[in-house]
Amino acid sequence: MSGSLKPRQLRARLVAEQLAARDITDAKVLRAMGTVPRECFVPADRRDQAYDDRPVSIGAGQTISQPYIVAYMVQALHLKGGEKVLEIGAGSGYAAAVLAEIAAEVYAIERIGTLSEFATSNLASAGVTRVRVRHADGTEGWPEEAPFDAILVSAGAPEVPKHLLDQLKIGGRMVIPVGADPTAQELIRITRTGAHTYERAHLTSVRFVPLIGSEGWGEDVT
Repeated sequence: MSGSLKPRQLRARLVAEQLAARDITDAKVLRAMGTVPRECFVPADRRDQAYDDRPVSIGAGQTISQPYIVAYMVQALHLKGGEKVLEIGAGSGYAAAVLAEIAAEVYAIERIGTLSEFATSNLASAGVTRVRVRHADGTEGWPEEAPFDAILVSAGAPEVPKHLLDQLKIGGRMVIPVGADPTAQELIRITRTGAHTYERAHLTSVRFVPLIGSEGWGEDVT
């Protein structure tokens, strides 16, 4: 981590210079980003990169997203506080921890076993108690806990998984990267407006690792 600055100071600088100075305006999101100790969610040998505004490798071919993108996606969910949220692609647990600063309950799914364990350990180390982590195929969601007020998908899908659409509460919102290219996507927000109706809003272009699963990309995706 940078020079002699403490993690708290690095978080404050990140929030001021990389988030608030851009287009992150939701006070709840800024507060959450300034509270969660990001250094707890990166591998020990990469902690000097924890507060850089860029992705950081967490092993198994996966990354922890850059702080700005995490803040942007959480802000796009329009959380008011107290919601029940599902996250797909838990990775190291960082985005789930940020969500837990706003939502009442967070359910996070990670398909890679070692990362599921990593996320669980990181969340415990950071003192985050409102997140449950499951090792499973995220494209199938968490049906026994549905419906969800919001769903955050932290990997790129070829199309929106129907299981996730079905598990979204009417009035709820999903933010998900979607695209025919497994290395580049369009970030969209889906709002469920009725039993069988949804509205889509296109947000920005992004690059996420592919969402692998029964309603995502195959294991052999390159």
